Amino acid sequence: MEDFRRSYLRLCKEGGIDTQESVLAQLHDTRTVTGSCRLDLRGQSITVDTCSVLGRVLQNDAVFTEILLSDCMLSEEGVKLLLNGLCSNTTVKVLDLKGNNMRGTGSEALGQMLVRNKILRRLVLEWNALGMWEEGFAVFCEGLASNTSLSQLDLRNNQINHQGAAELCLALKRNSTLQELDLRWNNIGLLGGRSVLEAMQQNRALIKLEMAGNNIPSDTLRAIEQSMNHNADRQSTLRESRSRTQVLSKEIQLLKDEKSRQFLSMMETIDRQKDEMGRSSRNSSIRLGQLQGVLSEQKSSVNSLTAKLQMTEAALALSEQKAHDLGELLTRVKMEKAELRDRQSREIKKGQEDSALQEAKLLKEVNSLSEKNLQLRNKLEETERRCKTQQEQIFELKQELTNTTAELKLRLAQTEERLEMEKRRSKQALEDMDSLRQKEVDHLTRHQEESERALQERILKLEGQRIQLEEELSRVKASLVTERAQAEEELGKVRAQVRLEEQQHLTSLEEKLRAVRQSRDESQNHCTHQKQTIAELHAKVGQQSIEMDTLRRRIDELQQDLAGKEQVKVAEVTRVRVELQEQIGHLQAERTAQGGLKEKIAALEREMKVLSAAHREALLDKESEISSLLERLRIREGEIQRIREDEAQRASFLQNAILTYVQGSPLAHFSPKK
Repeated sequence: MEDFRRSYLRLCKEGGIDTQESVLAQLHDTRTVTGSCRLDLRGQSITVDTCSVLGRVLQNDAVFTEILLSDCMLSEEGVKLLLNGLCSNTTVKVLDLKGNNMRGTGSEALGQMLVRNKILRRLVLEWNALGMWEEGFAVFCEGLASNTSLSQLDLRNNQINHQGAAELCLALKRNSTLQELDLRWNNIGLLGGRSVLEAMQQNRALIKLEMAGNNIPSDTLRAIEQSMNHNADRQSTLRESRSRTQVLSKEIQLLKDEKSRQFLSMMETIDRQKDEMGRSSRNSSIRLGQLQGVLSEQKSSVNSLTAKLQMTEAALALSEQKAHDLGELLTRVKMEKAELRDRQSREIKKGQEDSALQEAKLLKEVNSLSEKNLQLRNKLEETERRCKTQQEQIFELKQELTNTTAELKLRLAQTEERLEMEKRRSKQALEDMDSLRQKEVDHLTRHQEESERALQERILKLEGQRIQLEEELSRVKASLVTERAQAEEELGKVRAQVRLEEQQHLTSLEEKLRAVRQSRDESQNHCTHQKQTIAELHAKVGQQSIEMDTLRRRIDELQQDLAGKEQVKVAEVTRVRVELQEQIGHLQAERTAQGGLKEKIAALEREMKVLSAAHREALLDKESEISSLLERLRIREGEIQRIREDEAQRASFLQNAILTYVQGSPLAHFSPKK
């Protein structure tokens, strides 16, 4: 609020406005600003200069979100300046201009503001005269048609006739954001009601429409209410469909997440198997290295034995006895070779069993995936069953529509018979009512003339009192200015005397200072008293302006009562002629209702088709993912088989090498005996 005050003072200085203090007193009053985001100036008279300053402040995006200017006696120029400031504003969401008697230029400025403003949500225009000027109201309707942010509009007591209603209906046909509209206590009439009904057949966004006090027949009001109910039902169905689609999308996302988790778990198991196979291959390579070391050692021992054999060829005769011992040693070596073969065969069997267990685990996972596939297919079948049930319900609704059309035809025949009887009765009643109405009209005209005279005299008296109060205010201001000048002169004299007598008499200076302080306190008390009197005078002026507004409203109400009674007279005269047309309009409204039901049925069928297509696409995606997983499993199985074949080849190579070594060195164990 302090930032707003500074910007307001700066703009007042730039614009050369002399009434800064009074406007700031209004803005800082407890009634004026009720919070940090609401500007409340209801019931206060605002000048053109104040409106221009407020418009320039609002152009700079002030902190206000609500502006309440009801019953402020705004002029047409002030309204234009204020609304020009709101054109580029991006913070104000609520604007209240109730009871400001806006007409042509005000409605044009409102239309331009609605075209350019993209943030306003609620607009209150009650107790104005926008409908009296057709061109300005047409500009307002054009702005409403192009607006994309307004959701609540109040047009009560704006003297809107059937032509203005037609312009407003053209705007409603194009507008798609307005949800609440209040048109009570206007002069829309039968033709305006029909145009509103036609607009409601095209508008799908309006939910709440108030039409009381417009001399509209009851059947058109019912048809308008039915269209409002259709709009509300349509929006509720749209919300339900959106919620359903969100739920289905969430379920599909959950299924995708589950599939991705399963795929990740499969990949993890495959990576583990790869690690295990790598470990086994490393162990086998280590064992091969150890065996090769043993073989090299044995080769070196064989070389040494061959050298020894060359030296011991001469002693072969003596070693025949030891041949038996060597045979035993050979048998022992054979037994050790057999044990080594058994160990290798056992290790190979263990590897095969481990691979078989892993294959069984993979098969179990594949079976679980197939079971989940079956569950998804069952869900699809359930959705198809629901679609069939909904189609049956649609067929039942069509049958009900045919029954209702037959009943409506019977009611038409009955209403035509009743119309003929009521025409005869109405002719007699009209003749009696004409004489009574003429007497009542004469009596009301006399009473109105007397009341107008009394009100004019009261207005003249109030204007005289207002002039007197303004004169008193000017006098009080002049006296305040003179008193301030005198007080300043006295203070200057006292200061000069104190400066001269400072060095000589300190004690006398203190006494004089006390006297000066007392005089200053008295002058301040006098100033505060004058300010209180000024505030009381402002309050009196505001009360008198409120009384003037109430008197003006009373005059407008009396005029509206007279106009309403005249319209009632005309409506009762033409009621008999229009009843047949009203019945036709009622039937047309019912036809439109049937069309709305058909549109709902078509929309539901489209939604079911879209949902079924989405389900099918999801199933196809899942089947493709499962096929890709199966292909990866096959690739992994092929790799496992290749690794097994490599291990088998390596084992066979080892066995062949050991056999060749054993067969090639029959006398390898002579060294220990020697």
